[in-house]
Amino acid sequence: MNPAAMDSDDLSPRRRPARDANAVIPTGVLAMLMFVACEIMFFAGLISARFVASATQAGWPPPGQPRLPIGTTAFNSLILLGSGVALYAAQRALSQGGGGWRVVLSRLRLAIGLGGLFLLFQGAEWARLLHYGLTLQSSAYGSFFYLIIGAHAVHVMAALLVMALVYRGLARGRIPVSRFWAAQVFWYFVVGLWPVLYVLVYLV
Repeated sequence: MNPAAMDSDDLSPRRRPARDANAVIPTGVLAMLMFVACEIMFFAGLISARFVASATQAGWPPPGQPRLPIGTTAFNSLILLGSGVALYAAQRALSQGGGGWRVVLSRLRLAIGLGGLFLLFQGAEWARLLHYGLTLQSSAYGSFFYLIIGAHAVHVMAALLVMALVYRGLARGRIPVSRFWAAQVFWYFVVGLWPVLYVLVYLV
């Protein structure tokens, strides 16, 4: 269903995505929660390995290696956090019917757009760091930076793809709302993980 063709903006029942019947926790949401739990352990292992490596180095960061851009990355972090806020606002509009269907979709577009902007900023950051000599081969410091932050970037890209597919389904009114919930779990994971990585990788 095309929102532009609607006569009004209200979230009438026929325009809302179908809800999964007889499900306390929909299977899609449960599967996503299990996936996120596994990914938390994955990132915990990477962070632990990074701290073991730093403890064995005489200096961390090693002399001659460029320092990470703390200030610009802090600004970029706010962009990603803003994406999470926009997604929460989209969920509230969907569940409460406040503001109309176009409001739900516009807030979801904002969340996706801010997530994409975060990736663009991060790509520019990587280009500068590579120019200044921080590479995977330059040191363990560089290796762990690209491994950990790169793994997060891959998860952001995957989550953005999921969000885009959900947006298309919601715009057409052809997906169960549980898929939106599952996408939220994934996106909140990448948004919530980032401040932890920022502190442990950029500041410690």
